[in-house]
Amino acid sequence: MNKTTKLGEEFKINLIKYSFSLFAVLLIGSLLIMAQGENPITAVSSIFVGAFGSKVNFGNTLHWMAPCMLVGTAALIAFRSGVMNLGLEGQIYFGALAAGLAGYMVELPPIIHPLFCIVVGGIAGMLWALLPAILRLFFNISEVISTLILNYIAILLAELFTILLMKFEKNMSVTNIATTKILDSARLLVLIKGTNATSALIIAAVILVVVYLVYKYTVVGYELKQVGQNLKFAKIGGVNASRVFISIFLISGFIAGICGATETIGVNYKFISRFSANLGWDGVMITRVAANSPGGVAVVSFIWAAFKAGAMHMERNTVLNRYVINLLQAIFVLFISIDYKMLYTNYKERKFIKSQSLKERD
Repeated sequence: MNKTTKLGEEFKINLIKYSFSLFAVLLIGSLLIMAQGENPITAVSSIFVGAFGSKVNFGNTLHWMAPCMLVGTAALIAFRSGVMNLGLEGQIYFGALAAGLAGYMVELPPIIHPLFCIVVGGIAGMLWALLPAILRLFFNISEVISTLILNYIAILLAELFTILLMKFEKNMSVTNIATTKILDSARLLVLIKGTNATSALIIAAVILVVVYLVYKYTVVGYELKQVGQNLKFAKIGGVNASRVFISIFLISGFIAGICGATETIGVNYKFISRFSANLGWDGVMITRVAANSPGGVAVVSFIWAAFKAGAMHMERNTVLNRYVINLLQAIFVLFISIDYKMLYTNYKERKFIKSQSLKERD
């Protein structure tokens, strides 16, 4: 099979995969919406208005695009390199907490202060990401298991540390656990007045472009791809697989930490418990839908952000709960995760066998 034929085959499979997945989600979504007594067209219209209906609404979409793109990039680095970093949520939390502390404990000039908070947040996420890498390399504990468990530990540790630091009462409600507000000098630049769209979007775009260039043009990118494609061949090719494995976790955790940091210094202006709204899992799903493509991550992040902004508007203007959108997003990811290539190959084999059987009968 030549390269052109192979690309044509892959395009056909991907077209079938995404078309069928979209059709299935639209069908299931319509049934769910009608079951709650709402018109699907009204719901879709409300989502669109909530995402793009005004300058403020569009600004909110851009706000959500920044964390989606950052955590999507963090997931991209891990998954494209064959590492299952499912601990993005925990790394986001530690990044958010560290940035919150740096935002009010340290006094720096306005331009330098937010950059300092972002770097501190990135380092916090990176250090937390180091744990599952160590557990895998030295204790042979699967990173799938360790990262999932460490998510819960990170959230609880962040809350406990905040309670101790702020000297809250032990019966403090989870929703009230927060650090002191950051200094004005630590805040990110607002891009659209009256919205939470900040320079975090620019930071996210720059990081994604850098990741694309590293993968495409550098030796480091080559090593990362080799480890992801085949660990044994990477070792034979002279790649220090253990070093690269740790590096993948560190880079992924650093970017996830930046995601948490930008939410603290760009939106909440302090660390707030349970602020994330499952951003870590959004990153996993965004990267899955984008098929581990940097360009795909940018496009899907924008669509994901539009749904997040639109879902809030839909909830206010219809009888529907915004979590219906989360459910449909998860179902869409489930459908595109099906190995349609295998199904297509099996279908062709069965068709061939059937045709041969008919010929033999004749």
